[in-house]
Parts: sequence; C-alpha cells; structure tokens
Amino acid sequence: MAGNRFLIVNADDFGQSLGVNRGIVEAHEHGIVTSASLMVRWPAAAEAAAYAQVHLDLSLGLHFEVGEWVFRDGAWARLYEVVPADDRSAVEEEVARQLAAFRGLVGKDPTHIDSHQHVHLREPVRSVVIETACKLGVPLRSCTPAISYCGCFYGQTAEGSCYPDGIGVARLVKILAGLPPGWTELGCHPGDATDLDTMYRAEREQEVKALCDCRVRQAIVEMGIELRSFDAIAAVRGL
Repeated sequence: MAGNRFLIVNADDFGQSLGVNRGIVEAHEHGIVTSASLMVRWPAAAEAAAYAQVHLDLSLGLHFEVGEWVFRDGAWARLYEVVPADDRSAVEEEVARQLAAFRGLVGKDPTHIDSHQHVHLREPVRSVVIETACKLGVPLRSCTPAISYCGCFYGQTAEGSCYPDGIGVARLVKILAGLPPGWTELGCHPGDATDLDTMYRAEREQEVKALCDCRVRQAIVEMGIELRSFDAIAAVRGL
C-alpha cells in the first residue's frame, strides 16, 4: 500500500459562470475530474452547488477569493478586488463570509479549501486560511503535507502567454507518469469561458478535451493510479 498512487483531480472556479460549470460537469461525467472548488460569490454558484448535491461522487471544496489579477499590455493589473489581500482583518471577515455562503448553498462544510490564483500562499491570507482549514479538519492546498499539489497542467506561461502544450494529452500523460507514491491533487480549470471576462478562456475548452480523452483514462489504468476525491480522505487523520 505504501507505493500506491492516489490521484485527486480538482477543477477550480466551479460556479464562476454557466460556461465554466458546463465544462467542469463534462470533465467530471466524461473525464477524470473527481472534485471541484466552489466560488461562492458568483451568479452560477447556486447551480454548481445544486449539481454537487445530486452528484455526491464529486466532492466540493471552497475556492476562496480576494480578487483577480490579469497580465495585459506587458504588466499585471487588478481585474477586481473583493478585499485587500494585505488587510488581515478584512481577510478574516471575508473568509468567514464565504464559508457561511458555502454552507448556505451546499448545506455542509467544504471537503477541502484552496484559493483563486493561490492567494492563500501569501501572508496574511495564508495564516487566516490555515486556521480555518484546521478548525474544519480539511486539507488546504499546498499546506497539507500528506497531499502533494501539482499545478503544472496549465495552458499559459507566468506572463500569461498561451502555452497549449501545457494542457495537451501528452502533457497530462507525462504528469501521470511522474506522480509520486501517496496522495496527489492535480489542479485544472476546465470550462467554456465564452461568458467570462478572464485571461484564461480558450484554454479551458482545451482542458476539457484533454481531461476527457480516452488515452488519459487508459494511461491511469495502465499505470495503476487510483482516482479518488477529497471525500475519500475525509476520515483520514493527521492530514
């Protein structure tokens, strides 16, 4: 058992738009997505939550957000801001608000927590979200030692340039081949983002195609990788 490889494929941004929802649903029902993270502030969040309540094999976490940055005209610019990421008090209030909204939509606690554009990896957001995850007893992306995080399935460079090879079938199979023993979370962003103002749009549809490709499923079987969701580790202690 020590050498077994367990893979959680988590789709971020569930609820951000109807198009994103469609892509995530397709990648779950016809592909390898096993979990998703809900953006509770967006209009399509209620639809996403309703889907998860019926499809219990898709575990649902909280995708905490304080805003979004985009790379345009050679520089990073703020697309929108929920609260200042450097204001600890404001972040604490917003975490509590979004967690309460999640509970109201889903009717239970999230199975895991992560954040939009990985804002929880920087202080003071990091400390606030770690405390919340500890109270809930759920994994926090990149902060729970027992679960490795892989974010290298992504269709853009650090400067926002298109990188289609990063989300192709060959790339995904290569990632699978390199998975370490134990638990790994693979992040992804499937969707149809034609109804969304974001720098990551066309790439979402390409992700859906790769995640649903039969060659990927075949590789998982041949490599002996076991697909799991965050629900599968909910009872594990010491995460």
